[in-house]
Amino acid sequence: MSIHTTSVASAPGSTSHDTRRGVILGVILTCQLMVVLDMTIVNVALPQIQVALGFSTASLSWVLNAYALTFGGLLLLGARTGDLLGRRRTFLIGITLFTLASLAGGFATSPGMLLAARAAQGVGAAFAAPSALALLTTMFTEGKERMRAIGYYTAVSIGGSAVGLVAGGILTEFTSWRWVMFVNIPIGIALLLTARAVLPETERHSGRFDLAGALTSTLGMASLVYGFVQAATDGWSDNVTLGAFAFGGVMLVAFIVVERRSSSPITPLRLFADRNRSTSYVTRLFMVASMFGMFFFLTQFLQDVLGYTPLLTGLAFLPLTAALFLASQTSARLSSRVPHRVLMGVGIGGSVVGLLWLSRISIDSDYLTILGPLLLVGIGNGLAFVPLTAISLSGVEHRDAGAASGLINVGQQLGGALGLAVLVTVFSTASSFALTHLGSGVHEAFVYGADRAFLVAAAFLLVAWVLVVVVIRPVQATSAPQGVPVEL
Repeated sequence: MSIHTTSVASAPGSTSHDTRRGVILGVILTCQLMVVLDMTIVNVALPQIQVALGFSTASLSWVLNAYALTFGGLLLLGARTGDLLGRRRTFLIGITLFTLASLAGGFATSPGMLLAARAAQGVGAAFAAPSALALLTTMFTEGKERMRAIGYYTAVSIGGSAVGLVAGGILTEFTSWRWVMFVNIPIGIALLLTARAVLPETERHSGRFDLAGALTSTLGMASLVYGFVQAATDGWSDNVTLGAFAFGGVMLVAFIVVERRSSSPITPLRLFADRNRSTSYVTRLFMVASMFGMFFFLTQFLQDVLGYTPLLTGLAFLPLTAALFLASQTSARLSSRVPHRVLMGVGIGGSVVGLLWLSRISIDSDYLTILGPLLLVGIGNGLAFVPLTAISLSGVEHRDAGAASGLINVGQQLGGALGLAVLVTVFSTASSFALTHLGSGVHEAFVYGADRAFLVAAAFLLVAWVLVVVVIRPVQATSAPQGVPVEL
């Protein structure tokens, strides 16, 4: 039996109503933290994993890539499955698979077993993550209520990567690499039990399952992610890289053709009809690309140049996480009074300054040198991502909430893959130049390359800033609880 989201509890404003909605939000945020955290928690454990299971240096990166590939490739399929079969049901299936895969990964005795477990984790995440965000969209009405929820969601989505570095450092240093997998099991079980108790089922929408759209979108997305992964390791001119991009492009063109003709498309093209919404997806891609690059190179700088342990490296990112959390909550509160474009413009502009500041680090820099940029980027992204997410979800019909949520996650996955591919290429070229032509030492060459990568990351953010200021248009929307016009 379908339960409409407006009938979650008793009278609005009651204690039981507020408590239950708080628990529901907690379930959604915990799910998002799990899937985001798992993209970075494994990073600091890679040296131990390599020794324990006998990975080659070339194959070790696939511990990360196997997760990213299935997660990114299946997001659109997972999102539409929630719309058609019910988001609670799809959410529970995704979390169950993710938890079981984590158990298998913790007991892995060979590289193949661990990679299969990581790929299965990505499949589970692809079904759980868009269903979680779609539940947030339908459970919290548009206006102040949803903005507060999005504020928390943003803090978890962006800050979760830093939390993963901290958690990975603690678990690796004091227990074993296996616990970066096992830690998901008690969390997943608690999440399943709580979700079954409090989550209402959403309406199941009629329509056949778009198998052609599912196949072409999955192959296209997976090929693009794989192409970016290959570009980061083997270069942009590598035949496999070029082949992956070409095949991905053909599949995505076929996907669009299929969706235009389908009576029940896996990703309704009407979601792109709104100029602001479609621009917000591209803006997110560039913002996430810059963030992933910053994490990647700063992690190496702290460990290889400053000599930090994995645990200290993770802790070094805590100020950024705190700044993100506080800024996202501030942004949610300001959103009813300050135009969304202003919040995004100020936030992204601050992050650009932070990355330009980071591009000035040298081999003599210490932690205090990077603390200022970390805080600035954290505050800037916290201010910007909340209204950006609100625009991505604004005006979306309940039947399309899953598909819209999937596109948000797609932007994040493609952005991360694109950022690493481009910035690693820039870094490799610049550091090689420093070694061969400038006579730099290894550490000096690393910093020289990282500085150039930070400049390109700042350029990504500048593109995002231009999209916000020039392309996104101010509109009048109604803040549901108060009925006050709000400029977006």
